[in-house]
Amino acid sequence: MECMLNYFIENGQIKENDKFNEGLLSSKGIVYEVFRVTEGIPMFLEKHVARMSNSLKLINKEMPYSYEEIKNQVDLLIKKNDVKVGNIKFLYNSLIDEKNLIAYFIKHSYPTEEMYKEGIDTIFYFAERENPNAKIINKSFRDSVNEEIKKKNAYEAILVNHDGNITEGSRSNMFMVKGGAVYTSNVKAVLPGVTRSTIIELCKKNNIKVCEVDINYKEIETFDGLFMSGTSPKVLPIRRVENINFNSSENDTIVTIMNLFNENIKKYIEKNK
Repeated sequence: MECMLNYFIENGQIKENDKFNEGLLSSKGIVYEVFRVTEGIPMFLEKHVARMSNSLKLINKEMPYSYEEIKNQVDLLIKKNDVKVGNIKFLYNSLIDEKNLIAYFIKHSYPTEEMYKEGIDTIFYFAERENPNAKIINKSFRDSVNEEIKKKNAYEAILVNHDGNITEGSRSNMFMVKGGAVYTSNVKAVLPGVTRSTIIELCKKNNIKVCEVDINYKEIETFDGLFMSGTSPKVLPIRRVENINFNSSENDTIVTIMNLFNENIKKYIEKNK
């Protein structure tokens, strides 16, 4: 079962785990978000709620909950399960007129210290999301990508669209570094990740140039290093793409961004305690 721990929340009501309807996950029209809980704090929740609202707008729907309503439900879920560290998923069925927000803890897997120090292996996967800007469950897409990742013993797949351009990771955003500048796909072609937007903000505040451009997958070996970003991995260096090696974990720009992001997390926790 995807719903972990003892309790989940449905429309503000605490319910026991065995009442969770697993069939929801294969329903059409499910818009969702996943965010991290650190020291009992729901990290960057306001940005995740804003992105869910945007996902709904992209399919001509409106978010029927205020940020405060969602925050209260999330805080209750964390308190009831007595959790300090984990991942929460909240989802909304856009095809139902009534309010139907559900929030629950899911299994989480965070990179090891060794992965941050050495980097991770990735592959190319030639596919693209139907609506990349909206975070909508697509189980068949997820399953096919996971199968390829497992077959090639990789950590993540870098998606390549029909034009041969890198868009994003299958569950992350992608960044490349060259000469101290950071390159990433144009936001119109990707899911505008919360971690992604935070990284771009931090780079701009610290005079690190960010270029949002089309990047052909054949140009990958011209870069000095790469990293992926996301709720669970945060800022994670990439050491290999297919059979091309990089020394990303020792790249000065990538190390600086990792440190900036980790410091930003500490500040957020202190502010929201």
